[in-house]
Amino acid sequence: MHPAFSVIFLTTLIGAGQGLFLALVLGQAYGALTGQPVAPGFLAGGAVIALVLLGLGLFASFFHLGHPERAWRAVARWRTSWLSREVIALPAFMFVVFLYALGNWLGWSMETLAWIALVGVVLDFTLFVCTGMIYACIKFLREWATPLTVVNFIVLGSASGFTLAAAIAPLGAPALTQPYATLALLLTFLGFITRSASLARNARLKPKSTLQSAIGVRHPKITQRSMGFMGGSFNTREFFHGASRLVMAQIRVVFILGAFILPLTFLALGLTTGKAGWFAVAIVVQYGGLVAERWFFFAQANHPQNLYYQTVG
Repeated sequence: MHPAFSVIFLTTLIGAGQGLFLALVLGQAYGALTGQPVAPGFLAGGAVIALVLLGLGLFASFFHLGHPERAWRAVARWRTSWLSREVIALPAFMFVVFLYALGNWLGWSMETLAWIALVGVVLDFTLFVCTGMIYACIKFLREWATPLTVVNFIVLGSASGFTLAAAIAPLGAPALTQPYATLALLLTFLGFITRSASLARNARLKPKSTLQSAIGVRHPKITQRSMGFMGGSFNTREFFHGASRLVMAQIRVVFILGAFILPLTFLALGLTTGKAGWFAVAIVVQYGGLVAERWFFFAQANHPQNLYYQTVG
């Protein structure tokens, strides 16, 4: 498939925002249980950052629409479409994050904030599932049609959110820096395991279709000389990335290093040396790696139509 950067930024930005909100809620709960309440200003500020990330992701999504003015119609198919459900879940989640920021800033009661946080967490995971299922439900794109797709959206988004939380914690909640960094390290490592599992699974996939089945000819040797027309078309632009196998292999190395290996290293350095600057480096590198990972995720999906339109002898 052809990776659209609007969707790449949508999924990575909202994933980081969702993960950051989970970190804030967990940090507030941890503070309440240990008798060391987290500064409301930090929680409010963190929620604003999460809201900005969600808003930027939503803004990026409009660049993928042919007619942005008709975007509101996307909610019409909520009974059957995961995309429609995502369109509903994202603004609903953003509204709850806004209430969470406002409530902490104005000093609302802990009971009220707890209910807001609970609703937010439910919407958070609902949005993760909706986003992942948009791709996992497409059965003929076998690289996506696996529960690992949803799992990776949840784990990678959470990992980036907790890494971001570790980077900003020294500014308003120093006591949470080490717990956040530890959880970020564990989630990043878990993401490495689950994403490696999906890579290994996809490497074992064998095409169900062939050139013979694509055109209905049983001859054992078929060589394609033309794609059927002189120029390109929607099919050749939207269903194939155009990158060589060497480029794909290089992008895979880049995202494994950027999304997992280097962030794990920087998080470990921050934990062992006590220097918070390593966490800031970790989130910058990790986000760049996740952009590469998401590009690879989209590009790796092999649409069956490419048997005809993209193979030229």
